[in-house]
Amino acid sequence: MSPIQESSLDLSPSHSAMEARMEEGFPFICHPSNRINSRGIWLRDDFLSFSLPLLLLQLSLSSILTRFLSFFLKRCAQPSFISQILAGIILGPSVLGYYSPFASIVFPLSGINVLETFSIFGLMLFIFQIGVKTDPMVIVKSGKKALAVGILIFILSNALARLTTFVLKHFLSLDKEISSVLPHVAMLLSMTSFPVVACFLDEFEILNSDIGRLACSSSMVCEICFWSVVSFRFALRSFEEMSPETSLGFFLSNGFLMSLIVFGIRPGALWVVQNSPEGKPVKEIYIYAVFVALLICGLLGEATGLTAVSTSFVLGLVIPDGPPLGAALTDMLDCFVSVLLMPIFFIACGLRMNVFSIQNLENVGVIHLVVFVSLVGKVVGSIVPSLLCRMPFRDALTLGLIMNCKGTIELVILISWKVQNVMNDESFTIMIVSLILETGFISPLIKAIYNPSRKFLAYKRRTILHLRDDEELRILACIHGLENAQAILDLLLVSNPTHQSHINLIVLHHIKLAGRSSPLLIAHQPRERSFSYKTLSEQIFSAFRRLEGHFSDRIVITCYKGISPYPTMYNDVCSLALDKRTTFIVIPFHRQRMVGEGLKSSHAMRQLNNNVLEKAPCTVGVLIDNGNVRSSHNFSRLAFHRVVVLFFGGADDREALAFATRVSEQDRIMVTLFHFSSSEEIVGSTARGKMLDTKLLSEFKLKTSQNNRISCQDKMVMDGGDLISVLKSLQNAYDLVIIGRRHAESWLMSDIRKSNERQGDLGAVGDFLASFNHESGTSILVVQQQTRLWGLRDPEDSTHLRRVKI
Repeated sequence: MSPIQESSLDLSPSHSAMEARMEEGFPFICHPSNRINSRGIWLRDDFLSFSLPLLLLQLSLSSILTRFLSFFLKRCAQPSFISQILAGIILGPSVLGYYSPFASIVFPLSGINVLETFSIFGLMLFIFQIGVKTDPMVIVKSGKKALAVGILIFILSNALARLTTFVLKHFLSLDKEISSVLPHVAMLLSMTSFPVVACFLDEFEILNSDIGRLACSSSMVCEICFWSVVSFRFALRSFEEMSPETSLGFFLSNGFLMSLIVFGIRPGALWVVQNSPEGKPVKEIYIYAVFVALLICGLLGEATGLTAVSTSFVLGLVIPDGPPLGAALTDMLDCFVSVLLMPIFFIACGLRMNVFSIQNLENVGVIHLVVFVSLVGKVVGSIVPSLLCRMPFRDALTLGLIMNCKGTIELVILISWKVQNVMNDESFTIMIVSLILETGFISPLIKAIYNPSRKFLAYKRRTILHLRDDEELRILACIHGLENAQAILDLLLVSNPTHQSHINLIVLHHIKLAGRSSPLLIAHQPRERSFSYKTLSEQIFSAFRRLEGHFSDRIVITCYKGISPYPTMYNDVCSLALDKRTTFIVIPFHRQRMVGEGLKSSHAMRQLNNNVLEKAPCTVGVLIDNGNVRSSHNFSRLAFHRVVVLFFGGADDREALAFATRVSEQDRIMVTLFHFSSSEEIVGSTARGKMLDTKLLSEFKLKTSQNNRISCQDKMVMDGGDLISVLKSLQNAYDLVIIGRRHAESWLMSDIRKSNERQGDLGAVGDFLASFNHESGTSILVVQQQTRLWGLRDPEDSTHLRRVKI
């Protein structure tokens, strides 16, 4: 016999114990014992009457249906929460479960207890994972804007919802059940859950946008306000309803449990982080210890009345987020929890919900009116402080909509109220429907009105070509690892930093977001105490600091660390370039030489590079490092002695030539210009474009005519074969090849594309050069001139734009 409602259950209850439970109102059902594994259909076993095959069927159905719905709903800009909850509703009594044969076969009463246990265990692991990803220090680092938004949306939405509830109670004759549940609904709607918002932003790839960062901080402030009020009310109710001895025992036991987690487990987790070398996997014994601690703390939480779910979240909070420990735990749990266990939780939720329990449409209208008023309160509470901080109205409205997103945390609270009989079946079902409608309406609306790349549209020219001789060159160097740092250092050495035109360098170290929910973009602060062990970021930044010290006041370096998901890393690059008024972004090519591993290609880096090339507010250079692997760097020795620039024509080639002109001013570098021509037009261009090409070439030749280190060669090509021969001759003959990325379509570019099997993202000539032997010693810099400029329709019209002094 097994209970089908939540209760504590003795392993071997006596007959008198069972009678006592039945008298207390706990229903029981009878089913045969020891029916775990089926012998199979060939021995005439009804295999679905055994618990293991039944559980496997339920797991399979929930996972398949969730993925099937997600495939279609993602095209409608719906988050995964919608597909998960809809899968539960479809399998529940509202749709398929309405038919008795399906319900009795797939979800018999004898299997409900196992299903519910699995769902709560999955929820426990999910909440633990959320705790691990959450950085409590975000609330301390939140600015005034985030504090204002978080507090105001909580107060305003709660006040408006309660005012609406008060008016409805006094002017309408509401059902007793609805009247009692409306204050709880108003309180729930005032909360904006940080984990829900973080997951939503991550799915929509705006987690590390300005709005995403503000939404994360504001939601954490709002959620702390909510749980503070709930905890205070719970404490008051406990003192009123419990005896002094019971209250004292409850708070002392839970206080001891919290102390054990904070002062016992937290120091151990910090010790593990400090003793795990960066880049190396965490030892298996440490992972095992954390999971054992999770199970024991969950058990103690159930024993003290705090519940295993709440204890799991607190334990997750004390585990340091991010690599190595936090990332290892979340990577290990992610697939198992999200793909297997959480769908079971939503199925269990769907089984509790029945749309046929809605009998009074007036109740539907009342609850949805409160939901709508709360939504308006959050939107207004987000817009007002945002506008006062001079945020664009569209962004402020987007923030208000994001703060109204609902998800798993709200669902957990509703289920707990349903189990505790705070709300009946009708109210529970109406609230679930309201969560689906609200989130389902908001999601495509946010997708339609908010485009984070819109702000990257610059209002002035930021190119090397338009740089004055006495103006500083602002470079943003993107680094993924030490293998990128050396090549970019070599490029900086030939960029000719002078006292008249020094280099203002920003170094951005990209780190994949792992084991934490909130992205981070911060300036690197050196540690006050020196340690023998340096992190990867410190090793990279120290190399550039040595360069700064070598060139004294000719190079100024600022170091940043960006932690974000790969799909949205371009936000960090473009935002930093826009804020720092950068002229030149240097990004490493997605195929790189790894020490001891040969050539490796990264799809994530390729997508990042494409996004930067598409959205950058300035000139971009893709650096392909084919030089020799260097273990150390001598700044008095140049790696690029022989530089060649290839000129076909067009805006990007003019930008490449402008950079080569700057390089040619170094007295230790040999620069060669190859100007390609033919009896036919080799690249398509306008009359103005041809005039600009001729003018820039003439200026370069005139400026360098008396310099023996610089030579200009006209290359006549009759077909693609001639050009390929010239390009192949560059290998080993030069240390650095500079070429523009885009060339207008022509017969020559078509021939080059046909001859190159590996098509990429660097243009016809750039892709061919990228196919060079990675050990040839010839590195390539592919340059793209600024493409995003307010009012710019044709790059050829950019030369005489009025400069604005900022």
